[in-house]
Amino acid sequence: MTAPHGRGLLHLAAALDQQTAFDAASYVEPAQLAERGGLDFVTLGDTFARPGPDALAVLSRLAPATRRIGLVPTVTITHTEPFHVQAAVATLDWVSRGRAGWQLDVSTTEGEARLFGRRHAAPADALWREAGEIAEVAARLWDSWEDDAEIRDEATGRFIDREKLHHVDFRGATFFVKGPSIVPRPPQGHPVRVVDATEGPARRVAARYADVALVRVAGPAQARAVRTELRDAAAEFGRNPDALRVLGSLVVDLGDGERAAEPGHGGGGPRQSAQGPLYRGGPVDLAELITAWHASEAVDGFHLTPVEPRRDLERLVNGTVALLQHRGLFRTFYPGSTLREHLGLARPANQYAVTGADAGAVPGAVKGGAS
Repeated sequence: MTAPHGRGLLHLAAALDQQTAFDAASYVEPAQLAERGGLDFVTLGDTFARPGPDALAVLSRLAPATRRIGLVPTVTITHTEPFHVQAAVATLDWVSRGRAGWQLDVSTTEGEARLFGRRHAAPADALWREAGEIAEVAARLWDSWEDDAEIRDEATGRFIDREKLHHVDFRGATFFVKGPSIVPRPPQGHPVRVVDATEGPARRVAARYADVALVRVAGPAQARAVRTELRDAAAEFGRNPDALRVLGSLVVDLGDGERAAEPGHGGGGPRQSAQGPLYRGGPVDLAELITAWHASEAVDGFHLTPVEPRRDLERLVNGTVALLQHRGLFRTFYPGSTLREHLGLARPANQYAVTGADAGAVPGAVKGGAS
């Protein structure tokens, strides 16, 4: 299906962040509301800089309470073992049946570093280079099990064909991982990688590894320039630029009733605030802004963070999204079951199966399980 102006359909996502919510159950209803609106995915932020529940654990709790919507926690990969990170994200993909993503983030402050006591804080450039290496090793570990590695042959007692398990033998600047993973290859092959590409140090990682890049800019011209830069850089890395989705990130305050957007917040673009680009107005004018940015090829869609989570998400789904659906700009149902399908992204081929990397295969056969 193609939007009336000739571009593909919009991609829409929403944040579930609630500053004072520590009970995972409080996130269920908003996620189900977003799913009723057909949104591609929901995000849940996380940081070592303030108290809060573990985003990945919370979204694992939401997996059985939802059926189609993608689940994307922020995963801070500084100070965290890459092997454990990829296993946790792969597990979320399994429990959600192919709806997992992860937003890569780094930890830059000395206070956060002291929580772990392993090393001092590092410059953002170095941390994002490390983040790229973690994105790379995660993909290799997800591929370290070929899709048909599990035999489960009770008659012979063989659970795994170890010729289809592979050592990744990855050495980064700050870590080394041998592999293979302890979790079979995820349903999506690679869970969707999301990177906030607003700041320079993260942009190169987004261009090389991200499936979805978020950009916090206040106008369509800025957004279009960043999108073009990301797509050009992706091509330089040998990627198909059409496999990268660039979403504008806005904070939205939809108020208590329909009203015209405040000056500076309407179709001409939102204004910058301490929280990022902020739209303050009604659902109808927000639909106009989204339509205009998308038609001008500034973005492929939007990631929206409600100021008042319950109020604004309801007005977003029942107002803005409903209007975009009526105009034929956004889906009215999920055509597939995985987050990659929602985003129109192919399931990646297994790099070891494709290349026949037998040299990395784990020799022998396993009885009863992997060890």
